[in-house]
Amino acid sequence: MAKEKKTQVQAGPTVDQVNYVPSLKKKYKEEIVGKLMKEFSYSTVMQVPRLVKITINQGIGAGTQDRKLVDVAQQELSLIAGQKAVQTVSRKDISNFKLRRGMPIGVKVTLRATKMYEFLERLIAVSLPRIRDFKGISENFDGRGNYTLGIKEQIIFPEIDIDKIVKVMGMEITFVTTAKKDEEAYALLREFGLPFKNIKHN
Repeated sequence: MAKEKKTQVQAGPTVDQVNYVPSLKKKYKEEIVGKLMKEFSYSTVMQVPRLVKITINQGIGAGTQDRKLVDVAQQELSLIAGQKAVQTVSRKDISNFKLRRGMPIGVKVTLRATKMYEFLERLIAVSLPRIRDFKGISENFDGRGNYTLGIKEQIIFPEIDIDKIVKVMGMEITFVTTAKKDEEAYALLREFGLPFKNIKHN
């Protein structure tokens, strides 16, 4: 008698998972779009700037001497971002720094859609307030509607166990938007809740 093959049926996403919308994405659609249309007198919703992606980069100069630092940074950044980070490598040889082409020199991760909104919410609500003597973030736009935030220590993120860190390392978080002007990008990120110093309201 032939044995019947057992087939495993994988459960699909629940109704809650299918209908889940990050709170900041919901805020953008229900509140921010209307505010920015009024502030900048846009004629259509398509003109309202959007947040496209968030990239997080860590340059690890000491990684040329200790490869373990890059591996640890990759693990930590993956925890912080909620998505697997990748290692970045040198594109050329620099003998003065004992750097060879292809050598790991940092880590990065790019967040879009749900992961992006979830990270942004954690950054605003939890991580930035943990910075010592925090008084707001500086404006650092690039002239093309994108903003880069420098973080000095990865320990502000609750995903990092301070008792297990190998080395205190900083990072750069870049917010890429569809804004054509810095003032539009500033208004967009301000409405999301990024705590700029001396917030300007038009």
